[in-house]
Amino acid sequence: MFAAPPVIETEVFARLPDKFRVSGRRSAWVEARQHGAPHSFLEGPSFDRAGNLYCTDIPYGRIFKVTPDGTFHLVAEYDGEPNGLKIRRDGRIFITDHKRGLLTLDADTGAVTPVLERANSEGFRGLNDLYFAANGDIHFTDQGQSGLQDPSGRVYCLGTDGHLRCVLDGIPSPNGLVLTADEKILYVNVTRANAVWRLPLLPSGAATKVGVFLQLSGGLGGPDGLAIDEAGNLAVAHAGMGVVWVFSRLGEPLYRINSCEGERTTNLAYGGPDRKTLYITESGSGTILTARLPVAGERLYSHM
Repeated sequence: MFAAPPVIETEVFARLPDKFRVSGRRSAWVEARQHGAPHSFLEGPSFDRAGNLYCTDIPYGRIFKVTPDGTFHLVAEYDGEPNGLKIRRDGRIFITDHKRGLLTLDADTGAVTPVLERANSEGFRGLNDLYFAANGDIHFTDQGQSGLQDPSGRVYCLGTDGHLRCVLDGIPSPNGLVLTADEKILYVNVTRANAVWRLPLLPSGAATKVGVFLQLSGGLGGPDGLAIDEAGNLAVAHAGMGVVWVFSRLGEPLYRINSCEGERTTNLAYGGPDRKTLYITESGSGTILTARLPVAGERLYSHM
């Protein structure tokens, strides 16, 4: 048995201002999840080179930029359901949109442009999150409404050459994902199974000997966003529990990070000058929380 990990408390870095909080508006995303009509649902945090934090608002098709002083700026509002967001080395902003597929965002104009709307002439179930390989290949999850009752989620990889391949199918709700530094292992949060899967990758990019790396319990949701640090430790946002867990590369619990605001700890990203501050979207309260950690987050593709 493992001893209970040390507890780290969070602080509020930024709060969505009232002028951006929606009241009474319905959407297909809201209806499908029966959350009522939320003021927002923040997700997909990612930093640009200037230290601005971008995040998405799924039900209302919005992208925000949060400047280092904690001020929210509306960058885009469009007919979509943006979930994951990452910024590539060339500065291009990519979005995994549940409704519209893989998109790019022009931060200056707010325009969104389709990159990939279908897979092999078939529509996606509903894209969720993404992660860049060092060469620019994009791994992303296609979650839709999959779960234990319908384990039809997939992980795809879109190469820089435009070739799309399915890395793994038959997943009950694939969500956040990260690659190890040597890119030999892909970790995927499997929300409805309350687990983190480990996908060893063959030189061809196909997955082999897939196994359960972590089996979690409790919560009103499951593991959502995922981040990795320079030591290979995984930070797992446990949505519906108000917690981020940090596990070693061997799966040992290192820290429990408690939300100071609510239970919907959805996603996370390392930031700050030393990359030792973890920024966490808490979607119930519309806040971004921070916690200090001893190990720097892995240097992302956009910062290399």
